[in-house]
Amino acid sequence: MKNKSYYGGKIPFIRSAEIHKNKTELFITESGLKNSSAKLIRKGTLLYALYGATSGEVDVSNIDGAINQAIMAIFLQKDNVSFIKYYLEKNKDKIIAKYLQGGQGNLSASIIKSVYINLPFTEEQLKISNLIKKVESLISLQQRKLDLLKQLKKGLLQKLFADKDAKQPVLRFDGFSGDWEQRKLGEFGSVAMNKRIFKKQTTKLGDVPFYKIGTFGKKPDAYISNELFEEYKSKYPYPETGDLLISASGSIGRIVEYKGQKAYFQDSNIVWLKHNDQLNNLFLKAFYHIVKWDGTEGSTIKRLYNKNILRTKISLPTVLEQEKIGEIIEHIEQLTALQQSKLDKLTFLKNFLLQQMFI
Repeated sequence: MKNKSYYGGKIPFIRSAEIHKNKTELFITESGLKNSSAKLIRKGTLLYALYGATSGEVDVSNIDGAINQAIMAIFLQKDNVSFIKYYLEKNKDKIIAKYLQGGQGNLSASIIKSVYINLPFTEEQLKISNLIKKVESLISLQQRKLDLLKQLKKGLLQKLFADKDAKQPVLRFDGFSGDWEQRKLGEFGSVAMNKRIFKKQTTKLGDVPFYKIGTFGKKPDAYISNELFEEYKSKYPYPETGDLLISASGSIGRIVEYKGQKAYFQDSNIVWLKHNDQLNNLFLKAFYHIVKWDGTEGSTIKRLYNKNILRTKISLPTVLEQEKIGEIIEHIEQLTALQQSKLDKLTFLKNFLLQQMFI
């Protein structure tokens, strides 16, 4: 709705990206409802997104609210709402591929009405939808656990690290006191990187994975020979177990901990801080989550240069307190990874059931 006076009322205005949610960002007035294309729907109505990037998204509304022509409300006479939802969800890609060439354009109510659905008897519909609902409930519970861990980590990072204008953090472990020191990362070491690997030295399959900036932290698509790896590892800089690899281009500042595996990394685009024992790696890893790289604030920089890293300021306590802080953040990250793994397995289970239990 273009008329701004229609907003600011008490009626939740459900947009395509919000059909899975239980609240909306926008609210409209009674006047907006009467004088626009918006229509009221009730909680429990089956909603189907027709426009843009959300085309094909489907869910049962969690709230009473209003929708416009970007969302289709599907009212069923006798069939199970959840079963139809899961059927449309399972067949989303097929519908998009058939009616939206190249994923461009919009769906329409007439298109969705023309979709044929294979329906079992009502009793079987209920059994299938109830089973998937149980899995969805477990997914929601798991997602909440994951969100809480992420919030906890964010809160601790804010409280366990001293602000740039403060000499001490808000929260400290028992037995520690005194002001933190503000230093620059360059005071503890230098930026290191692997020896340059040329394209002709790589293969699509091979002995040792070679990570470029596009595959950093992902699956490699290039390899080098074991002989070249051993030669370069012995002659040129190579990370030690626990060193923190930093993406210096693309999405700058992404961090991957090197865990001792055989691997080689693209020079200049993937670097690490080779530092002395005054910096604890787990503390540094936690710091990298909140770091503000020197010379990058307010800029559109697409590369992290060595000078940006070395000039970056860091407030730090004694090495012993660094260890304590690093360990607690690392423990939360491990719990987060465990909960994410459980969530991924439940999501896989749901998708498996959708594929196997629907025609």
